[in-house]
Amino acid sequence: MQIVIAIPHAEELQSNGGAERLLLHPVCGVPLFVRIIATAMRAGADQALVIHRGGIAAELEKTLRASRILGALRELRFVEAPGFDPASATSWSDIAEYVADEFLWQPWNWVTSKQHLIGLRLTDERPESWARPICLMKVTVLGTFKQDPQPSAVAQGSVVTSESSVKAAERWLVAHSGKPLDGIYSKFNRWLCRPLVRALTHTGVTPNMVTLVGLLLAIVGAYNFSQGTYVTSVVGALLFFASGLLDEVDGMLARTRFSDSAFGTWFEGTVDNFTYLLLFAGITIGLYRQRGPQEVLIGELALVGSILAVAVISWQRKRSTRPDRPNEYLGKMYRLLENDRGNWLSRTVRQVEFLLKKGVFIHYVLLFTVLGLLPILLRLAAFASNLTWILALYFSFRFFRRPRPDAGVAKLRAA
Repeated sequence: MQIVIAIPHAEELQSNGGAERLLLHPVCGVPLFVRIIATAMRAGADQALVIHRGGIAAELEKTLRASRILGALRELRFVEAPGFDPASATSWSDIAEYVADEFLWQPWNWVTSKQHLIGLRLTDERPESWARPICLMKVTVLGTFKQDPQPSAVAQGSVVTSESSVKAAERWLVAHSGKPLDGIYSKFNRWLCRPLVRALTHTGVTPNMVTLVGLLLAIVGAYNFSQGTYVTSVVGALLFFASGLLDEVDGMLARTRFSDSAFGTWFEGTVDNFTYLLLFAGITIGLYRQRGPQEVLIGELALVGSILAVAVISWQRKRSTRPDRPNEYLGKMYRLLENDRGNWLSRTVRQVEFLLKKGVFIHYVLLFTVLGLLPILLRLAAFASNLTWILALYFSFRFFRRPRPDAGVAKLRAA
């Protein structure tokens, strides 16, 4: 897919601070124009056509070509069109040889997210306003089609018209940095994290650094749980809660700054799994000190179940996703469970699986700890962790079982 962007007249840019102060102004740590193209790339674009009216293309091109974020862009082309007007068919005719048959029109200052661009459908009617993103056909902009006064799908976002409007755009970006599959707990957690994420986007802190800080909090929290007193357990629960919030922060920061990666997904998942083991170990030691050796067996069941669940789910993720896209695992499993709703087990698991997410679990850890119900929490964890690996193994064979090599041959022979 091709993204087409037109840079406004130099006079308009100068009235807002000029190219360097507006087109290249950092928005959540990423230059505005780089962000515009990178967002379209996340929505499927692999070509970019930048229409300029002369005078500022060189500095922009240097920034865009040097950007690591745009490294996967297959083609970046600058075309000079001094009198370009998107509402004019003549202007499009002058650059027709560079325009793809289908393309995404993206205003130069419209900050949005991948999800909002993906939701746009191709239209065969010329837009009345060119101030928002829209998917168009080449024949549409070259012809005399009627205008579409109200497009059926309009991309949400925030427009940057001056340096003062950048903060509003940053607030919008962070508020929409979640994932489509987020539930009510994740959305609440992300709401709590927004101020910290906005602050971190303007620093050199990386998502992996945030993940490591979350791990350190989990270690200290596990130590507090192991002391076996009510006060230290509450402190441990609060630290584990903070660790869970940082688990949200690293993902939000990575998506906002386009720094998410396969390694980051793997690293975050590994740390998450380790924090569960730390938590159960700390609670087990603390309950042993409070209640005696009978708690050790329950804790061992929770730890063994957690280790087996991690192993089976990791194997399942490897079978179901590409090595460079491990983040697609959860969405794929949700779709498989939804499509298998005729099976009562698939239907039930799809309804209750959210309870196992760390973003949900941290709330229950804090609640059970404050209420003095850690023994019950440990027993529920022992049951749930072992049930998880058993069900994960079942769904691995149900959804990802490969056919026998000779199955197709036998069918052909039978035919």
